[in-house]
Amino acid sequence: MVVSDRDRTATRLLRSSAEHSYDPDVEIDWAAPPADDLFYTPEHRSSLYGTALWDGLTRAQRITLTRHEVASIAGLGVWFETILMQLLLREYYRADPTTAHSQYALTEVADECRHSVMFGRMIAKLGCPVYRVGRLDDALGKFIAATATGPRMYAAILIAEEILDALQREAAADETVQPLVRMVSRIHVIEEARHVRYAREELARQVRAAGPRRLAHDRLIIARAAYLTGRRIIAPEVYRSVGIAPEVGRRAARDNPHHRETMRWAGEKIVAYLRELDLIGGPGMALWRRSGLL
Repeated sequence: MVVSDRDRTATRLLRSSAEHSYDPDVEIDWAAPPADDLFYTPEHRSSLYGTALWDGLTRAQRITLTRHEVASIAGLGVWFETILMQLLLREYYRADPTTAHSQYALTEVADECRHSVMFGRMIAKLGCPVYRVGRLDDALGKFIAATATGPRMYAAILIAEEILDALQREAAADETVQPLVRMVSRIHVIEEARHVRYAREELARQVRAAGPRRLAHDRLIIARAAYLTGRRIIAPEVYRSVGIAPEVGRRAARDNPHHRETMRWAGEKIVAYLRELDLIGGPGMALWRRSGLL
């Protein structure tokens, strides 16, 4: 029997999943109180860091803001992971369940179930609301979950996964960050590395199989996903936690060179990969520029 490249990759990922998967219920001490005087993200990654608004906050307020920013990022992560699980299950429904490729897709669904529970428990532990996307993006998410296939399916999810991965890799190694956030980040980074490998290779295969007309349409959908991720990773409502009106905080973050650099830094790997696959361009460039990821 001839084994395809995608099945060879999936076989390695299945082996890695068996050896390096984590149960958040066991690995994380959910009963531990928060550490005194530690941030919830690296301080310089806060969306208002370096602004006049930041200068006007006390240290306690700055810590509070980072707590709500982490909750916002986790909430967006749950939203994207829920969409991803639906996409993978639709793919699996049509697939041959005896192949390693389809079995890994189902294994990834199991991983994402644990991740979404982990993020939900963290949001609850932080005492923050669930920051949700707006109505338009919610409708777009439902549409993508029900219909997306091919390049736009994998590229849209990779944008969110790789941006979150960059932020969490840094947070996991930063001793100024709360232990709970560091441990959640560590688990997610280790397991998402497999998901990114799987999605990157499948995206490249899907691009090779797609025609020019299909790719032109997919570039626009991918650009809209980039815009959503870049603009909503920090929900404007987080600024209420420190007495700042959401629109005032949103404008300050948008104009903040530190935050703009953070978004470009977090997105540089996936942007480079999508450029390599010729998935950035056309009418969607305006959305990419507004996303803050370029």
